[in-house]
Amino acid sequence: MSDATATEGPLAGMAGEHSARRWLLIAGAALFWGWLLVRWFNDWVLVRLGLGIERGEPFAPTALLEASGTLEPVGFALSLLPAFAGGIWLTIVLTIGGMFFGFFIAVPLSVARVYGRWSAWLSLFYTELIRGTPLLAQLFVLYYGLGLSGWIRELPYVGYGAIPDQAVWVAMIAFTINSAAYQAEYIRAALQSVEGGQLTAARSVGLSKLEGIRYVVLPQGLRYAIPGWTNELVYLIKYSSLAAFITVPELFRQAQSIASSNFRYTAVFLTVGLVYLCLVLSASAVMNHVERRVAIPGLGQVEGRQQT
Repeated sequence: MSDATATEGPLAGMAGEHSARRWLLIAGAALFWGWLLVRWFNDWVLVRLGLGIERGEPFAPTALLEASGTLEPVGFALSLLPAFAGGIWLTIVLTIGGMFFGFFIAVPLSVARVYGRWSAWLSLFYTELIRGTPLLAQLFVLYYGLGLSGWIRELPYVGYGAIPDQAVWVAMIAFTINSAAYQAEYIRAALQSVEGGQLTAARSVGLSKLEGIRYVVLPQGLRYAIPGWTNELVYLIKYSSLAAFITVPELFRQAQSIASSNFRYTAVFLTVGLVYLCLVLSASAVMNHVERRVAIPGLGQVEGRQQT
């Protein structure tokens, strides 16, 4: 038997195992997000029309599962999920909002840190101040210390209908400020990984320094920053739970409220932990897909492209 034939079997087995694991993850993600989208549509649209299942009630009765000895934990967990739907939405909004708005602060900060003179010190001061203080302390300062909640509460329509109340907006501001500092460091490291000669070449063909950064350095550097963004996205998904301490009814606060009413803390927080895990795995999968799609051919370690 040749060496190629001998290794063909194990390689085929590894490929089959990888494919099976991939399809299992896809099926799990489709089930989780499919249920979540249907749940949101029911709670926000059908219930208002008088056609849906009441909020907090499961689509199918879980009494039989909860009555059985072996499957009782499964039935109890399924009965909790409808009550978590609104909290999951706020968790996603706070995470994506903090990342999105923080990006527009992080890019100038990172550029100033790498290419600026006096502005580099201002950027360093901002990033070290924010990264050096706890996110929970930042939330408390904004919500209780500076009184942002009272000012935002006076704005028109805040807290009415689909518009969140002031605590959500304060949390969004805090997450934006915090995320901007971390994203700035990821982008700074990515910009420094781009060869310096490329900016010199851009200047030699008539581009200004800012144009060279905008059209030559940033398009490459932002691609290199995607693994850091993935880490930041996972970080914010988990630490969005800190918004519960300023009364934001996100996922963790919903779990606290339910656990304090039925005193089944272990079961409730195990269930909410699995929900966070689903969110984190989904975010990682999306960011890995984005990294593969925008990868520069021939550069880096992304699966499916060769390294030079």
